[in-house]
Amino acid sequence: MKNGIKIIFIIALSILSGNTGFSQAKKPTLMVVPSDVWCTKNGYMADFDNQGTKFKIPDYKKAFQENSDLLLAVSKINELMAERGFPLKNLESSLKSLQDQAAEDAMLTSKSGADINETPIDVLKKVARADIWIQMTWTVNQTGPKKSITFVLQGLDAYTDKQVAGASGTGTPSFTAEFPVLLEEAVISHIDNFNAQLVKHFDDLFANGREVILRIKTFSSFSGDLESEYGGEELGTIIEDWLAANTVQGRFGTTDATESMMLFEQVRIPLYDANGRAVDARSWARGLQKMLKDKYQIDSKLMMKGLGQAQLVIGEK
Repeated sequence: MKNGIKIIFIIALSILSGNTGFSQAKKPTLMVVPSDVWCTKNGYMADFDNQGTKFKIPDYKKAFQENSDLLLAVSKINELMAERGFPLKNLESSLKSLQDQAAEDAMLTSKSGADINETPIDVLKKVARADIWIQMTWTVNQTGPKKSITFVLQGLDAYTDKQVAGASGTGTPSFTAEFPVLLEEAVISHIDNFNAQLVKHFDDLFANGREVILRIKTFSSFSGDLESEYGGEELGTIIEDWLAANTVQGRFGTTDATESMMLFEQVRIPLYDANGRAVDARSWARGLQKMLKDKYQIDSKLMMKGLGQAQLVIGEK
């Protein structure tokens, strides 16, 4: 009898330990945004000139100021995700933080006068610092006196812009239901599968690291190039050796390499640093910048595009 009680106690302890471990596991931080399709359809796109190249980007601020349905839709998805234990970043709050920094960022240039090569969306991603952007699109269907909602949710990795989760569907038509209720009815049967896809992606990030891109370039003022030797090793080889030692399981790909530039893609960096802070491409690449300066007295300028692309230009700051 005593052995039976002991076995039951061990099983119960194992179950409790498993549940505790699961509850303490970090989940991806999310931010819900209207999709580019929705913004285009509703007239919330703005022109952006990036060093002579013109294109359109979503104007989230204008959309929130003018469209009450957007606020209701984002609030409803936030509510459904929060109920399932997913941490959320608020788009409106992030936009306000971005506005506070706008004047300073607009004046920020390098010492040689080069502008930061970032779109306002790239900058917003850095301010929000969400792991996943949930882009949502919806349309209201009218069939006689009944209304229903068709929705699309796309989970995009904020570092790579790759889709890592998706869900879509149409709710049951209703005579009287208000917009938030129609949206919830349409989404509710799909959201758990959507969340499972997000968790699967985040588990991969924990095991294999975040995916980022690193570009190495040289200023014309640099006295050498990437084939110049330092201590018997070419500079390009020194950089590759640093990547091999500072990526998760040494995982990265050298896409291109010449005497003046190198491109590394599918670079896997740790999800968090030793202090539990999220690591982005800039904070990770700063280690390479510091190594080049401390060990070889090589100055460089570190620039960033969004969270997942870093560019190190060698020769000066």
